[in-house]
Amino acid sequence: MENKMKDIDQLIKETLSQEEAKFYDDLDEQNLFEMLGGLFNTKHRWIIVLMNIATVIAFGFFIYCIIQFLNTDNTNELIKWFAGGAICIMIIGMTKLFAWMQMDKNAVLREIKRLELQVSSIAGKISQ
Repeated sequence: MENKMKDIDQLIKETLSQEEAKFYDDLDEQNLFEMLGGLFNTKHRWIIVLMNIATVIAFGFFIYCIIQFLNTDNTNELIKWFAGGAICIMIIGMTKLFAWMQMDKNAVLREIKRLELQVSSIAGKISQ
């Protein structure tokens, strides 16, 4: 299967002009760190920065809740610190889920751009 994909990619590159081939190479599949970096290259990067700040604050408060939970003997306070810690974990989970969904969206958009490039290349060849 992998060889067939490489053969198809090679055929596509042969039909593209140099400029289109360079653009096609830029749309190649990214690893995890490239996808994480890609989150900060969109027009909504301020949301990602805000979410990362919220994650750090929630993690700090989670550590504080753990310390307070372990230092108390009162049952009501145990419940309150546990609830605070659980809320922090939920906030951290939701912000990470949001980031993963954005990375998936960027991957889908990159594939759509690859398809658009291929269709426009084929259309250009047919019209000639």
